[in-house]
Amino acid sequence: MTTATMTKDTIWDATLAGRPEIGAVAERSRRTSLEDVERFALMTGDHNPLHFDEKLALASPFGGLIVQGGVTSGILNAVVAEDLPGPGTVFLGVEWRFSKAVLLGETITGRVRITSRRDDKPICTMETTVLNEAGEICLSGTATTYTVPLRAAAERPGP
Repeated sequence: MTTATMTKDTIWDATLAGRPEIGAVAERSRRTSLEDVERFALMTGDHNPLHFDEKLALASPFGGLIVQGGVTSGILNAVVAEDLPGPGTVFLGVEWRFSKAVLLGETITGRVRITSRRDDKPICTMETTVLNEAGEICLSGTATTYTVPLRAAAERPGP
């Protein structure tokens, strides 16, 4: 059965994690590291001295080395793809505000809360936040996600 022929009763059943409830919450935490900054810079070319030059970063309004915004928001990729809505989920759109820089070595917690869900398509909107270890909001906003119906492929025998 293709996505186009699925009914609203079966579309969420065809996803690996099923239909999330409105108000459902998921979060994960991790400590940021210099390795995160270096790998992100390798991938993107972002070698801003605020991420690498301790002397300059100490003299900045941030008071120390900070991680790239992509490292901060990246934890939300893991939350939506692994936890809620779950495996097979991708972002369709995001609207994020970065309100506080994340210092190198800080623990951050990415949190999502489902605010609406379509029943005819595996699409959700959610509130998104990233908090630092002091509980301060570093990123806030909304995201829309699509969860690819992968159940049939996962159950199919083969390599």
